[in-house]
Amino acid sequence: MSATTAPKKKQADSGPVLDWSAGHGPVTGALSATTGALAVATTGAATGMPPAWALAVGAAGALGHTVAGLKVRNAGRTLAFKASSWLVGAGWTTWAMTSGPLSWAALGSLAAIGVGMGAGARSTALYEEAREDEAIAAAERQIALELSAERRAIAAEWIERIQRICNVIVRVLAVELWESGNGYSLDLEPHGGITYDRIAQHGPQLSADAKLPHGCTAALGPGIHQGRAILDVTTANVLAELRTYPEDYVPLSVHTGIPWGFRTNGEEVRAYLREQCALVVGPTGSGKTNLLHGILGGFARATDILTFVIDLNAGSAGLPWVLPALNGELTSPDGKPVRPGIDWLAGTYEEAMLMLDAAIAIGLHRKRAYQDLMAREDTDLLPVSAKIPQIMLVIDEGAEILVSTDRQLKALANKICEFIRMQRAMGGRTVITALGATGSVLGNLLIRREAKVRVALTGGETEGMDLSKMFPGRRGLRVDQAPFKGAGFMGTPESPGALFKAWRIKPSQIRDITVATSDRHPRLDAESAKAAGPAYARRWDSERTAWMRTLPSDAGILSEPAPETAGPAGGGLNLSALRGGPERSGQPGRPREDELLRRFREEIDAQFATAPDPSPRPAGPSLNLSALRGQDGTGPEWLPEAVEAINATGAVGMKPSAVADLVGRSRQAVRDALKAAAERGELVYRDNGPHSVYIHPDHA
Repeated sequence: MSATTAPKKKQADSGPVLDWSAGHGPVTGALSATTGALAVATTGAATGMPPAWALAVGAAGALGHTVAGLKVRNAGRTLAFKASSWLVGAGWTTWAMTSGPLSWAALGSLAAIGVGMGAGARSTALYEEAREDEAIAAAERQIALELSAERRAIAAEWIERIQRICNVIVRVLAVELWESGNGYSLDLEPHGGITYDRIAQHGPQLSADAKLPHGCTAALGPGIHQGRAILDVTTANVLAELRTYPEDYVPLSVHTGIPWGFRTNGEEVRAYLREQCALVVGPTGSGKTNLLHGILGGFARATDILTFVIDLNAGSAGLPWVLPALNGELTSPDGKPVRPGIDWLAGTYEEAMLMLDAAIAIGLHRKRAYQDLMAREDTDLLPVSAKIPQIMLVIDEGAEILVSTDRQLKALANKICEFIRMQRAMGGRTVITALGATGSVLGNLLIRREAKVRVALTGGETEGMDLSKMFPGRRGLRVDQAPFKGAGFMGTPESPGALFKAWRIKPSQIRDITVATSDRHPRLDAESAKAAGPAYARRWDSERTAWMRTLPSDAGILSEPAPETAGPAGGGLNLSALRGGPERSGQPGRPREDELLRRFREEIDAQFATAPDPSPRPAGPSLNLSALRGQDGTGPEWLPEAVEAINATGAVGMKPSAVADLVGRSRQAVRDALKAAAERGELVYRDNGPHSVYIHPDHA
């Protein structure tokens, strides 16, 4: 059967293809009209049809085509041609029915009528096409004229403004209105060899003169060459809007850039970190932690990035990306175990040293192991991919580590600098955060040279925000332009420093991203894993992650202390000397404090004779308070316990608030006692702003 059907199909395919649904053209239309007239005339003459019928049909056809042509707004010549075609055809049919349609005269005249119809149809079709094109062009010209008028008005306004404020004559080559409707850009050409920075320094004055809303700026940047400049004018304050992190979670790559937020024109801004490091600064409350989570979310979505996180502040930056997965709280749609959102988290000094040693070893081994691969690819950069992922080392408050004078932190800083200095070609880059853009943070030449991707979250904070050091060469940047949480300035080698805002990423989104990207995280390549050794392979062992689940100080969480404003149980004076602990107020102490106090007194009794009460009642009218006795320069009775606990923390030290929670005293009383101990040399105070701590002299 197949042998018989194949030739038929081939024969059918080789014949002419006719589209019976297509309309008539000039030739087919004329042929249809003439053959129809000949058929009607021949039939009418043979059957004795009244000739007037043909004339009536022709008149009706002419009237119908005229009405239809008026509805579609055909030209007058088109209407006249169609009506005359019907009338001429009807007239020939009427004449042929009376004189005979098969005579040479009738056939010749019919052929002439057909040729005329075809030529006229072609002519009117071309004319109608030309009319339609002209109408479209006229509409476009009208729209362009309206847009051009708006653009010309904008250009004239800014030419006059720049000349008046900056004393610079410019020519506007183009005006582009942003699709988002939040502003526009002007392509300027200053006269007289003046560069763009001459105008950029007057950005605040230009914004004020243009009466732009708060949060909107007139920012000038370099143009297509040194004699051109681009002026971006924001007319809508998008920085005040709260936009959540995009929920598509599509795969990303280090080669295509990682989105960190959006500009004032609504476009997202990306960080390209294959060869660049990043520096993120922001004071407390500016949204730096939120931005850091957004950065980690972008890294989690990438198919060729492994993220290592160091946060010596109890690992708080990375715990939301790790603990839900390690605790089995997350489930994937296919039932597979959910991997943590980051590949390694170090919250202690020891774990951070292990991580840095492994990362440095990976880079050194890659330089030897992948020489053949780089030779085949003809490149001096390691071809980063899902098989050989890039290692992004994220260090929260890492800039403070780099400038610390502590012995342990200096050793950590040296390894961080070694990683930055040696791992660029082998796919190792860093993201370092800091509390402010100060000289101490930006004084490190290595950071300034390598961290070309820079972010300054201001939150309206002016202290410690030197934007000229953060974005050298960019004038007109002011902290008050971004007073909103999560807003600030971002600059990359591809996009000069300008206003931007980070997306708000919620804790639920962190969990969603962890689940959605679990099967997307690359595995460390075999060569790198071999170089990293057991330190990397056992990073999620229970003993290595115990610090994530164990509260500090043996959890050292004591029962709630008595309210500071409470007086003695039996009423009486509410004395500040009696506040701060149950022992001072006559209440029974907690078992642990009683034991420490007993041991301390036993040691005192073993070395010194018991002395009588050194504070007899004074002769005068002043109060003889037992709470004030014994203050002979040795400090309160709980101080030895605090000193012992501070000594146990090593070089990390303890904050006064942590000591207050440990000993169950008010924070003010603890601060005073610790300050006095530091003056006596028993402790050393390390001033680091909100992270100031007391350390033992043995670890200073």
